[in-house]
Amino acid sequence: MGYLNKENIQLIIGAFKGENHDYTKLTLRRAVTLLAIPMVAEMLMESLFSVVDIFFVARLGSKAVAVVGITESVLTLIYSLAWGLSMAATAVVARRIGEGNREEASKASVQTLWLGLIVSVIIAVAGYFYTPAILYWMSGDEALVALGTRFTRIMLLGNGTILFLFLLNAIFRGAGDASRAMKALWLSNGMNIILDPLLIFGLGPIPELGLEGAAIASVLGRGTGVAYQLWHLFRGSGVIRWARRHFVFVKATTIRLFTIGLQGSAQFLIASASWIFLMRIIADFGSDALAGYTIGIRIMIFVILPIWGMANAASTLVGQHLGAQQPDQAAKSAWLASKYAMVYMVVVTGIFLLAAPGMIGWFTQEPAVVYQGAISLRIISLGYFFYAYGIVISQAMNGAGDTRTPMWINLVGFWLIEIPLAWTLAIPLGYGPEGVYASVAIAESLVAVACIYFFKKGRWKHVLV
Repeated sequence: MGYLNKENIQLIIGAFKGENHDYTKLTLRRAVTLLAIPMVAEMLMESLFSVVDIFFVARLGSKAVAVVGITESVLTLIYSLAWGLSMAATAVVARRIGEGNREEASKASVQTLWLGLIVSVIIAVAGYFYTPAILYWMSGDEALVALGTRFTRIMLLGNGTILFLFLLNAIFRGAGDASRAMKALWLSNGMNIILDPLLIFGLGPIPELGLEGAAIASVLGRGTGVAYQLWHLFRGSGVIRWARRHFVFVKATTIRLFTIGLQGSAQFLIASASWIFLMRIIADFGSDALAGYTIGIRIMIFVILPIWGMANAASTLVGQHLGAQQPDQAAKSAWLASKYAMVYMVVVTGIFLLAAPGMIGWFTQEPAVVYQGAISLRIISLGYFFYAYGIVISQAMNGAGDTRTPMWINLVGFWLIEIPLAWTLAIPLGYGPEGVYASVAIAESLVAVACIYFFKKGRWKHVLV
């Protein structure tokens, strides 16, 4: 009997439907598959969100694409905060589920809600007042500031939809309810796909809003997904179900979540800040280079986010196995997910090397933009073999609550290696944007090697959550 026999097919169907399993009692291959499939589907939908946006915005011209690229680089700071808090939620919820304590898992998940609310309000206020200054600092182009201020301001005011979409899905994932997280992203992206062309170009009584319409579509789409998540947490029948008794302040849990989340956010902020500096270096070479790089990044996000699905599966399994006092199984689950990710990324590298210009051509026909987008895909993808291991292994450590080690690895890899190398290759040595792309491939590969080394050292097995 093969792996895809009738029993396993029924299990996979059950994973999509949202059936609950005790993943610590399944075989590793089965557990990884059952968690990874809906998580990969979830990440595919998140990546589709970015690709759909840039597909329609590209019709507005290269400056509009450049605005989106700059705004996206700023939003990566918000994504970093969301990922950090999400890692804390997943780690704590998964550990409590592995211990068989659903009540404490529900209490812990509520504490993350308050942390997310505070962060989103601070970002919204800062974004409202400082949007023009941010755009000018990133581009140095007054025309681009005038074009993009309303778009960027709406995105920053609506940052709460990003934070809570990530945060609430992390709670579902930590509980092993990956199907619910997947469906939230399906709903969110479905709304965005419908609203994007309607609000950007207008239809009937709906006015043409241009770039501003893309921002409104994004916020409304994500907001719909958040509403779905909250409904299931309050009214659903999943592993985590909120009740009034859970909405109490638990000081020890909140402090622990904040500590894990702060280190997790720092690790992603370090990586995200490096992308902002890279974007700033590329901006010196003109809007065509910036637009091509922006389109290339969106395509990279589309193909890389499924790896995050595998990484999130490893994170959940590591947390639950540690809660069940099975550290060896936790390690084996991470290596198995890494193997799957590596095979996938090798295939993606081959596709980029062969078909990059055609892929960029789906979004724009401007030759200079197509060239920059294609060369960015080809050069950066040369590090994908290592990148697959880096994503999954670092997320496995995060799932154990060890957000500190990946944070230091990222600090060295991105700030002490990637940024100086990008500037040196691009400007003093004269390689231009291609030098920036090369620095990404080199730094990401070194970060992955460091993650593998420290994972084998095993400190993550002894972190208290």
